[in-house]
Amino acid sequence: MAAQIQGRITKVSGPLVVADGMREANMFDVARVGDMRLIGEIIEMRGGKASIQVYEETTGLGPGDIAESTGAPLSVELGPGLITNIYDGISRPLEVIYKNYGTNIAKGIDVPTLDRTKKWEFKPDVSVLIGADVSGGDIIGTVTETEAVEHKIMIPPGISGKLEFIAEAGEYTVEQTIAKVNGRDIMMMQKWPVRKARPYKEKIAPEEPMITGLRIIDSLFPIAKGGTACVPGPFGSGKTVIQHQLAKWSDVDIVIYIGCGERGNEMTDVLREFPEIKDPRSGQPLMKRTVLIANTSDMPVAAREASIYTGVTIAEYFRDMGYSVAIIADSTSRWAEALREMSGRLEEMPGEEGYPAYLTSRIAQFYERAGKVVCLGSDNRIATLTAVGAVSPAGGDISDPVAQATLRIVKVFWGLDATLAYARHFPAINWLNSYSLYKEKLSGWFSGNVSADWTDYMGEALSLLQTESELQEIVKLVGVDSLSPEDRLILEATRSIREDYLQQDLLSETDSYCSVKKQFALLILVMHFYGKAKKVLESGGEIEKLIDLPVRELIARAKNTPEDKFNEEFDLIRQKIDEETDALTADTTTNTVERGN
Repeated sequence: MAAQIQGRITKVSGPLVVADGMREANMFDVARVGDMRLIGEIIEMRGGKASIQVYEETTGLGPGDIAESTGAPLSVELGPGLITNIYDGISRPLEVIYKNYGTNIAKGIDVPTLDRTKKWEFKPDVSVLIGADVSGGDIIGTVTETEAVEHKIMIPPGISGKLEFIAEAGEYTVEQTIAKVNGRDIMMMQKWPVRKARPYKEKIAPEEPMITGLRIIDSLFPIAKGGTACVPGPFGSGKTVIQHQLAKWSDVDIVIYIGCGERGNEMTDVLREFPEIKDPRSGQPLMKRTVLIANTSDMPVAAREASIYTGVTIAEYFRDMGYSVAIIADSTSRWAEALREMSGRLEEMPGEEGYPAYLTSRIAQFYERAGKVVCLGSDNRIATLTAVGAVSPAGGDISDPVAQATLRIVKVFWGLDATLAYARHFPAINWLNSYSLYKEKLSGWFSGNVSADWTDYMGEALSLLQTESELQEIVKLVGVDSLSPEDRLILEATRSIREDYLQQDLLSETDSYCSVKKQFALLILVMHFYGKAKKVLESGGEIEKLIDLPVRELIARAKNTPEDKFNEEFDLIRQKIDEETDALTADTTTNTVERGN
């Protein structure tokens, strides 16, 4: 048991409490403050004075009250029972708090992360024998946590030696001993300091995309499993909706969703939707593979910082089991605002726009915990942790320090556009200023798993969209009639790319998620029409007749065709494109011959 050091409060400034007589305390130790034993964390030491960041409301605290250091860092309990639960920023289970204390979180509540009374069915690994040498990361058994997640019980990092005992198959609580290594008891539960990254053997380059079902992301700006991405945009541009979609449909094993300083109704939407939506891979409700961290805007501001670290530590724990994990943080701007508030109360020298000078390094510490790694353990299992963070710059200005610091670190930028959002174009990702630095690395996967022509088609589509932007400037000045038929065809083709391909219907059962093979086939239809239409123009055809061809309506509706019927529909539409454009070419040729005679 760590030594406890007591001091007396000398100052209370919002969530910041200063206590004297704490010379023996350590940075980042958990502290208990006041008669109600509010939980906090020591974030600065000056002589014998400790500055404590309190994660609860400090109303009622005053000079002379006791502050006590526990001598242990802020840690999270890791073990069976995490999945399907919703926690606050310091990993207290909100459902248990609601049952025991009501709708309001009373001050000083101390509820453990994991249920101490629930028993789990432990199955020892038959290949692990007593007397064998084991070390941190080795899997010694499993627990079926949910129908979608098999929880792997591992030797905690830092422990190694001979296995002296392993429990038989049966039901155990998370605190019961299920193994012994060199005299040390191993339980199903382990604790880990949230500010310390969990170790791994090696970090390797990611080469497989995280398929999201959103066409503009998967086809134009993909993210790798183990990669990092940010979604900046103004209020109302759809950051939260996109993150909900990523959490729902991404092809990962585990999702950690952090509501950091955002509105409570957004977390309510998640809680209502996830139990009802079926995971397309397992057929189970999405909550069966999800952990929610809720630190909404009406919760104590200081706990926002802790929520980010709590979430990423839980994500690393499941990554260490060999799973692909996605952590969705909404939003890191609110976390940065909490850093700014605490920095101001500590009277630190402010940086740009009042944010602390260490803002960039803190953001980097979070995103750098993502990656594709070789996990600890003798089996050298490979796993990924993908990090996606929303950024909410004031007025949508990405020159904001938080947005700029994030862009210097992440490799995928999905820039949201308020104009697209107000035009009801979802996702409102601007294709002209977004980018992905994983494109080249992932091209091999798409070529091998979808089509060898994937990169060429996507490159041509993006090139046409960029050309459209230039043509639109001309149209604004002199009107569309001043353009050549070839340029007008480009505008029609890009309108089809935007509306029939990139735009998706969030509420549609057939279009809210789109597999990569269907994505590629949809783009083939658009580009095939464009290619055939160019030939019609070359033969002297009229652009107006091309625009009015009935097949264009079929192309527009193709995305709403269910996956199991799409191949048949694809062949039919492609045939119609050929028939209608060939008919126009034939008419043009006939008319030309008649005029010549």
